[in-house]
Amino acid sequence: MKKSVRRGAAPSISVTPCFGVSQLVALSIGIFSIQSATGTENVPHAPFAQWAEVPAKGQIIAGLFYDESESYHIWAKNSYHNISVKADGETYGIDINQGYLALQYGITERWAVDAAVGYTTSGWRFFSPNFQPQSTSGFMDFAFGVRYQIFKEDESVSPWQPTLTFRAGAVLPGTYAQDFPFAPGTRSTAVEPEILIRKHFGWPGLGVYGDGLFRWNRTTHNDQYIVSTGLFQQIKGWELNVGYRHLGTITGEDIVLNPDRSIFYPRMLRENSDSSEAGFSYTTSKRQIQYGFYTRSVWGGSNTDGKFWFGGYVNVPFGGK
Repeated sequence: MKKSVRRGAAPSISVTPCFGVSQLVALSIGIFSIQSATGTENVPHAPFAQWAEVPAKGQIIAGLFYDESESYHIWAKNSYHNISVKADGETYGIDINQGYLALQYGITERWAVDAAVGYTTSGWRFFSPNFQPQSTSGFMDFAFGVRYQIFKEDESVSPWQPTLTFRAGAVLPGTYAQDFPFAPGTRSTAVEPEILIRKHFGWPGLGVYGDGLFRWNRTTHNDQYIVSTGLFQQIKGWELNVGYRHLGTITGEDIVLNPDRSIFYPRMLRENSDSSEAGFSYTTSKRQIQYGFYTRSVWGGSNTDGKFWFGGYVNVPFGGK
């Protein structure tokens, strides 16, 4: 058997005219390991409830983001599995690399729109026959939304008033292979209402952030919710962040990992995860250009992998008052 992988498409298998028993077994594993698959949650999104703030009227903010993740274990339902593979002196797991452009525009002092488009690739070795590398690439799930800032934090108005913003968002499917286990996204059309909050308290620069959304996945029907909360500390142009994030799925099916490493990865995946997030950013005083770095580490869950995300971004404003 000769197996080939085309980037940007699902893994394909080409077969020679004659088979032995081992080749038939390997072929069966390969076919079973890629059927009925979808991916993990991976919609472009600003960290630390930054979308609670809106651009100035007439202002455009262009953001460039780069992320990558690696994971060496998974939870099939609630069962923990090590999926690391050692080859050529390296250790391989599930790897994602991606970059995206995020645009924001201030319509008025309170209304803003945002959109994000990017490219992603994901690969692994553990689930394939003979540990051969498999991958998929394509456009990320597209995200766009409209935001309305209900309140703007102002101590002169009220010491209790936070910055509070509502976002009506939507998601369109990307172009990576949807039948690839642990693909970088669910590849589902979705609608997502969201509430974001930021509020200073205590000593100068200290504050709390919160972000909560519900995502109706109209294609896969495994509706999800994501909540995150944490603290930020601002020191001149710097901001430090640390917090907690939970992903929950209302309904769906479980991953099944068999002793022969073949995997059943359902289209309607019931993914749940708990993770810690942290990062920092610096905003220049003249141009208000923001440079940032962040990490997120999944330490518990079900039907998910133990990703460690890290990445960086830059937000550049143009125009506006």
